[in-house]
Amino acid sequence: MPRLRTIELLAPAKNAETARQAILHGADAVYMGAPRFGARASAGNSLDDIAEVVSEAHAWHVKVYVTLNSLLHDEELPEATALAWDLWALGVDALIVQDMGLTTCDLPPIPLHASTQTNNRSLEKVQFLEKAGFSQVVLARELSIDQISEIAEQTNVPLEVFIHGALCVSYSGQCYLSHALGGRSANRGECAQSCRLPYDVLAEDGTTLLKQKHVLSLRDLNATEYLEALLDAGVTSFKIEGRLKDAGYVANVTAWYHQALNRLLEQRPMCQRSSMGQVKLAFTPDVYKSFNRGFTTYFLGTRAPMNNRDTPKSLGEPVGAVRRVHKDRLELLLKTPLTNGDGLSFLGSDGVFAGFRVNRVEGTTVYPATMPAIKEGSRLFRTFDQAFDKQLERRETRRVLPVQWLCWETPDGFALELSDCHGHKAVKRLIYPKIIAEKPQRDQVILQLGRLGQTRFVMTACLLDWSAEWFVPASVWSNWRRELCDALERVIRLAYKQTFVPFKPTSHAFPEATLTYMDHVLNEASKRFFSDHQVKHMAWAPEHQASTQYASETTVMINKYCLKYELGGCPREVSHQTDKPTPAWLVYQGRKIRLLFVCKRCEMRLVLEPSRTVQGAVE
Repeated sequence: MPRLRTIELLAPAKNAETARQAILHGADAVYMGAPRFGARASAGNSLDDIAEVVSEAHAWHVKVYVTLNSLLHDEELPEATALAWDLWALGVDALIVQDMGLTTCDLPPIPLHASTQTNNRSLEKVQFLEKAGFSQVVLARELSIDQISEIAEQTNVPLEVFIHGALCVSYSGQCYLSHALGGRSANRGECAQSCRLPYDVLAEDGTTLLKQKHVLSLRDLNATEYLEALLDAGVTSFKIEGRLKDAGYVANVTAWYHQALNRLLEQRPMCQRSSMGQVKLAFTPDVYKSFNRGFTTYFLGTRAPMNNRDTPKSLGEPVGAVRRVHKDRLELLLKTPLTNGDGLSFLGSDGVFAGFRVNRVEGTTVYPATMPAIKEGSRLFRTFDQAFDKQLERRETRRVLPVQWLCWETPDGFALELSDCHGHKAVKRLIYPKIIAEKPQRDQVILQLGRLGQTRFVMTACLLDWSAEWFVPASVWSNWRRELCDALERVIRLAYKQTFVPFKPTSHAFPEATLTYMDHVLNEASKRFFSDHQVKHMAWAPEHQASTQYASETTVMINKYCLKYELGGCPREVSHQTDKPTPAWLVYQGRKIRLLFVCKRCEMRLVLEPSRTVQGAVE
């Protein structure tokens, strides 16, 4: 018989309020930053705020994961270890980590998840992490459905996959562009988003192929159409990116995928969500109405368009085009109605995206607050939907827990039971005289027990197993209702159990015997970890004070995304023109970066010219 599979929708939270909105709108788990040492340095949270989120989340059996996923210096390990103990004491369900050195410290028995920053793109790497004791592995975004399926078939560790949000152009953990150019390390939560900058693209002979275009800025991931394939491939955790996004974004996107997963699970009786409750939405979610750079399915299936070279900013939703330009107004060809206060954007004649606010709408004619320099025929995108935003602000969505009542007779009164559909129940023996009523009581009892408006419960059934119509005053039913609701809340909270998973030392072989500067050896503890796992040679990470990596020619980014492919010059594609000039250089403010295409591995690499030092090695 097939075993029951439990899956989770994992939503981001930059702060406690965003976490509340994620939970309210259907998340089964949320992930948020610790006070320090997260891979988003600006998205840390206090221990008090994390404690509040844990309490609210566990009431719905929603899990809370906290990120400790930056690389750590030796002097930071004691503080990170103490923080891990604090988080465990708060009831946090797992830590998301990158630095293997942290696993050698005196950690509490809390589950550890391997961050995508640990570069989890091969079966061998995931097998290693599983054997090392990780409770969940976040896979690289570049994997296809087939590759994910292969990993799932040959491992038992739960797999976490990104399904929505911003994409790093590099393999996660394999980007040093920000650090090399400006000293801000992405692996320490300080990414300067160098990939979102405009670059000139030059051929080998210096010919300019593209001028000031955002050629490394990827569209956002939208895997809605691949959810079923991901489920069938063996994915356990469906992850939304966005720990820097606001509460409205998280509410809308979480609700979108909550509905999509529920539609799938209606046809999958052997799959269930890991948390409790039903979401009663007060709006229709639409991911196009939240921040997006245009969407791509990336490498999940057929290779999709990935780059939006015109702008790294939000495109929003396409709404139409300009039919005619007047002095103070625009006549439009619209796909969808606009409202006063909407924000629209367009690509200007200078190749730069611009925007304007709609002051007034009259049918298909809009009066901008400030008249833009726009041409007839220009495509329009709505980056701010005033009506939709007001719906979100009303905060009328509810997450409820269906319950049913059962009341039966006892020798000295009645027994009343309140239960949910997850096996939790509260029962109370009620000593009360039996008095025959003058008229039927069922409707009155249902009315009194169904008054659950001040709770999160919603009644779906009320069964009275009585031999006669007994009279009980409405005030008594109200008291009993409150007592049983309080009791069921206590039962649900007590039923949630924190998982204890001590991280034990292991010594099995790491997939590689030699580590480069891209393998995240930043502290002595990490060095010991890899030595214990049979690694013979290691280079310090560039963030280490002993590293002199950037003195020699250095690969600062490894990508599966390929600019040659995007420009239609891939030699493997029959439809592409291989006689096109090959992009050879990126130039930003006079700094040249070499493009290296490793076609056998289907990779593009960014290489910086030598600086003043040479690569150091771990002695």
